[in-house]
Amino acid sequence: MEFNESVTKENLARTFAGLCQDGARYQFIAKTAVSEGYEYISDFLKNIAKNKMAHASVIYKLMLENIEKAVENINIEAGYPFENQLLDTSLRSSSEIEMNEGKNIFPHFAKIAHDEGFTNIEEILLLISDVNLTNSKKLEYLADKFDSDKIYNSDKPCQWLCSNCGHSENKRTAWDKCPLCGYPQGYVILPEESEE
Repeated sequence: MEFNESVTKENLARTFAGLCQDGARYQFIAKTAVSEGYEYISDFLKNIAKNKMAHASVIYKLMLENIEKAVENINIEAGYPFENQLLDTSLRSSSEIEMNEGKNIFPHFAKIAHDEGFTNIEEILLLISDVNLTNSKKLEYLADKFDSDKIYNSDKPCQWLCSNCGHSENKRTAWDKCPLCGYPQGYVILPEESEE
């Protein structure tokens, strides 16, 4: 099948636009995290935003490699969520968006690419899907911590790590101010994150 006539071409255009929008949304949520004093969570969200833009770059290159003739515009129709940028609700809804993209949208686009004979594009879309599923789990973990008011508290002793200086302590609650460098609690790496 000719790429310019394929559904895969439109799906890649939709994927590119969605990834760019997701990257921007994570940047906005990261700013909210900083304003609420959660610098490490902001860094985590900025990393997801960076990943989204890396994925967008891969998709853009795939488009350029496969377009057989010049295309001025590819018109797409897609929905996009708009929500208040409260950190706790943004983490939960972002987890759900990542899960939907990773479980439904990208696998569906990959199947279409496969059926149209674009197996290299299928593989890329499935790899992006895997990243989305991992992001969903991490975001759900953070959302659960917010919901239970346990961002820096644990039911059992765990390893807390300062993202600035590397100081760590094994206890149930993270420090308010790092005893080594004096950075505030918002720089503490959450236990699940520090074990990766």
